[in-house]
Formats: sequence, structure tokens, C-alpha cells
Amino acid sequence: MKDMTEEEYAALDKRLTDTVPTLGHTGTGFFSRRKAAQPALSITVDSVTANYLTTKASADHKTPAEIISELVQEKIAAAR
Repeated sequence: MKDMTEEEYAALDKRLTDTVPTLGHTGTGFFSRRKAAQPALSITVDSVTANYLTTKASADHKTPAEIISELVQEKIAAAR
């Protein structure tokens, strides 16, 4: 990667300083579209469940949401 000149750096600095990001659910960015397509739901769990999820997720190199999803899918499969 080539080094920027002082003029290029100044132009980039001005552009980034003057740019106002668009935020909110009406944005067109990746996360805005993803959130609009699939709204996130929050749940509250007790401390034992939270500790289990974080420990299991860390050990399996997954997120707590992935662990919950696997557990729910197992329950659904067992009910069939």
C-alpha cells in the first residue's frame, strides 16, 4: 500500500470529518437491512442458565444464540 501525501491525507480527513452517517431502521446498510428483515427478540434468563450458555458457548467456540438454537432444534426433533 502506498503512503498518502499530505494533500491526500488532508482531503480524506476533511471527507471523513464532514460525512454524517445515516443511522436508524430506514438505513440502507447491511445491518439496517438485516434488522428490518429479522427483528431481534430479547429474553431474560436466570443466572444458572446464563452461566451455562456462556460456558458452553465458549467451550464450543459458538455464540450463546447458536447454543440456544441447537437446544431448541433438538427439542423439536425429539417431539416429532
